[in-house]
Amino acid sequence: MKLPYHSLSLALALALPGVAAAQNAPTELGDVTVTATRTPISIENSVVPVQVIDRAQIDRSQANSLQDLLRGRAGLDINNSGGMGKLTSLFMRGTSSSQVLVLVDGVRIGSATSGMPPLQELPIDQIERIEIVRGPRSSLYGSEAIGGVIQIFTRNAGKGLQQNLTITAGSNNLRQVSAGFSNRGERGWISAQAGYQETDGINACRGFYDAVTWAGAGCFTNEPDRDGYRNTSINVRGGYALTETLSLEGHVLNANSRNQFDGTTSNESDNRQQVMGSKLKWVHSDSFQLTAQVGRNNEQADGYLASNGNRSFVSTLDSRRDTASVQGDFLFAEGQQISAGVDWQKDKVTGTTAYITDSRDNTGVFAEYQRQFGAHSLQASVRNDDNEQFGSHTTGSLGYGFAFGNGFRLTANVGTGFKAPTFNDLYYPCSPWGCYNNAELKPEKSKSLNIGIAQYADAWNWTFNAYETRIDQLIALDSTFTPYNIAEARIRGAELTGYLSLAGFDINAQASFTDPRDHIASAPTYDNLLPRRARTSGRLDVDKSFGTLRLGVTAAGSGHRFDDAANSVRLAGYGTMDVRVEYAINDAWSLQAKAANVFDREYETVAWYNQPGREYQLTLRYNSKAN
Repeated sequence: MKLPYHSLSLALALALPGVAAAQNAPTELGDVTVTATRTPISIENSVVPVQVIDRAQIDRSQANSLQDLLRGRAGLDINNSGGMGKLTSLFMRGTSSSQVLVLVDGVRIGSATSGMPPLQELPIDQIERIEIVRGPRSSLYGSEAIGGVIQIFTRNAGKGLQQNLTITAGSNNLRQVSAGFSNRGERGWISAQAGYQETDGINACRGFYDAVTWAGAGCFTNEPDRDGYRNTSINVRGGYALTETLSLEGHVLNANSRNQFDGTTSNESDNRQQVMGSKLKWVHSDSFQLTAQVGRNNEQADGYLASNGNRSFVSTLDSRRDTASVQGDFLFAEGQQISAGVDWQKDKVTGTTAYITDSRDNTGVFAEYQRQFGAHSLQASVRNDDNEQFGSHTTGSLGYGFAFGNGFRLTANVGTGFKAPTFNDLYYPCSPWGCYNNAELKPEKSKSLNIGIAQYADAWNWTFNAYETRIDQLIALDSTFTPYNIAEARIRGAELTGYLSLAGFDINAQASFTDPRDHIASAPTYDNLLPRRARTSGRLDVDKSFGTLRLGVTAAGSGHRFDDAANSVRLAGYGTMDVRVEYAINDAWSLQAKAANVFDREYETVAWYNQPGREYQLTLRYNSKAN
């Protein structure tokens, strides 16, 4: 099946004539999320926990990567293997990276081989907004959405003609530059953003290997050198209103990187991340609209063994994920809406490594009912996925919310989920060192319950959520790194978030407690914590403006974790503090400075892999006002 990607080029071409006369502003999302229900809904009315990070927060944080931006946020635990650009894993509510669905502008991303989203390869300067939905959403999105969904929206056109420029220099020879523009005309809109990021890095791994005893750890080598990283990216989005009721839009994000790391078979890679898609939207009336969308995520990695300035090619791997969907939304009565649709997905793997099975497709059909009546909110959804390898799987969710005065709101929801094993889990090719696959693996299945209470006011708000997730046939690695199904895992946890504006101070606080355990009584690892998940984590952001000067502090940390299923390798807890300063030169120009990990704390989130110590950076930023 060939998807019509030429419509993407058509969307951008049609956008160009309309950008000259900027008049109409885009819809401002504000506190509206589209990820929780696949339709626009206010965060206050969502029956599942949702968090939004906008561009203003990203700029204020002075974060250089997604891992820095997401670190310590409610329900999220970040593991990183050696600094900027190195492999980064995200655990949401105790579930693994492959159990969290990540979307970029509505396109599903992630490696077909490992199942992991490439968070380390997504440049933060290309991001406009992030929506984080905690809890199962398989009933709307299918496989992988057991722990939750994160949707990343890239830079888009605002009101009128706007330009931006960012230049950063910092420790470890960090240098960054990003520039872009956007314009919105009477019928068309377009935006483009280009970025460059490079660092000499740190020594990523302090591993070792003994050729006599075959004992080793970490990266199984000792290379005490700097492991650098370079990323060049471009993002283009555009669209055009073909008629009063029909609009077409398209987007392309392309990020190319060179990554150095420590390893014996390869220690350098050239990577490409490409996300593209197009969308056709027909708004028949205020009561009915129809949306058709196609997308592709292409992930390519070429491995090399580098020594003394020479590189020798080792391998290449190309993972491609094609998607298409049609969704109709029908508002059939006041406060009542039904959405229904079909999603199609095909995963394909090619390269020098041959998999026994290298492609599969999945077709999902879903329906959702939403109702708002007085102080009550109701959301129910059901989905059936027909997977080429694992057959039919049905998931569902039911949620209820009740607002009972003074800004208080109570929510409760239940949901089920499933996740198909990855190609690596099933068919990873054998090597002289062993076979790290298991073709007998079964899909993971989950059941979750969440109860929350929140209060919203003009100058403050807070939310508290408690949850339990039980996963049957959880896929884990045994002592020989071979995947197997744990009969049951049980995850319990709670999250607290709060915001307060007081005496000019903006205070954001987040805290999480997670208890993810192996729950099969007959296993030697019974009641052990699942590996690489910290039980406690938190983050505190405090900002204060003094005229043209703004000061900020970010404190983040987590408790201890175990690096293995046996809970024999313990990684100590840690806490870091960042200090930020920003000076507004005028309405458009600003100067920022940041000291990260000011107490130079040494810590690891993956055993044997280092994290950066104290770092400094200086940023010059320009954001024009709309013309």
